[in-house]
Amino acid sequence: MVVLLRLIKSIITSTFRPRIEPLGEAVLTMRAWPNDIDLNMHVTSGRYLTFMDVGRIDLLTRMGILRKVVKLGWRPLVGGSTIMYRKSILPFEKFRVRSRVVCWDEKWFYFEHIIENAKGELSAMGNVRGLMRGPKGNVAPKVFIALTGREIDSPPMPEPIARWRDTQT
Repeated sequence: MVVLLRLIKSIITSTFRPRIEPLGEAVLTMRAWPNDIDLNMHVTSGRYLTFMDVGRIDLLTRMGILRKVVKLGWRPLVGGSTIMYRKSILPFEKFRVRSRVVCWDEKWFYFEHIIENAKGELSAMGNVRGLMRGPKGNVAPKVFIALTGREIDSPPMPEPIARWRDTQT
């Protein structure tokens, strides 16, 4: 339930925050609540993926295209993720989720999420590949990008993401 509330709060507050470009970075501040904590008294590893989900919705909202996506009946889907953990986030600690689109290919978008604890230290870093699926199937990234009103080519795909992509196909 708290995850749903986080998502709703993110959509509402992101609507009033400054817009960002399709390749811009969205930064979202959250707090670790008791239901995010595991027996080791820090944020449980799986919850970081949830934080990244909320970060991607914040990104879509701040790009100004979430309403368009919903009207078209498109839904975001995740096709894979990798994550590395560094520093713990403790109960009730504020933290930041920095999200951006790194690049895309003919099918997938590749996102980077950096989660920093209250001290600004790297807590976790993840890459996610995702796409939009509409009533007629997958939506090509170039069609999605056109919703922003811009024609943008993908930045070059970083070598680590290219290697990861090649293991997923």
